[in-house]
Amino acid sequence: MPDSDVPHTRPMLLPDAIHKAVRPGTALLRLETARSRQGVLDGAWWPRTRDVEQELPPLVAVLTEHLGPITRVGLDASAWNGVPTRLVVDDRVVHLDSFPVGDDTVLITRGENDHFALMVVPPDTAPEAARTAMARAVHAENVTHAAEILVAALPPLTTGPEESA
Repeated sequence: MPDSDVPHTRPMLLPDAIHKAVRPGTALLRLETARSRQGVLDGAWWPRTRDVEQELPPLVAVLTEHLGPITRVGLDASAWNGVPTRLVVDDRVVHLDSFPVGDDTVLITRGENDHFALMVVPPDTAPEAARTAMARAVHAENVTHAAEILVAALPPLTTGPEESA
């Protein structure tokens, strides 16, 4: 079949309104699909809020479906609202550890020593910027850290007009 006869479809991207349409506690997640795990990041997560008790259970549940039982989550407590020491997700205890990893990264532990690093897209990020950042984070050979990806993908902050003297 010639290329002109092949139906072309757009890549499967989240629609712009998805972040507002889903309720808090719904996991918006992308994972690297390569088995090599050569990149710096294993995936990207776009929470709706900074409420750990509302946002982490659905993330852990979906990760458990794909990776197996999650035992620990490491995050920077200063970036989240009220971090408990543990959560119960689907009748399993998940321990929460506070590390100064920055608000742009969450560390997931499967079993005893298998770690996954997820970039955290800030909840108030515009959909196009979030999709761009998430796509870069899950690229198989990505060697860019989460903070650098977010700085590159997010529009610069605008400041008010400068006052003239």
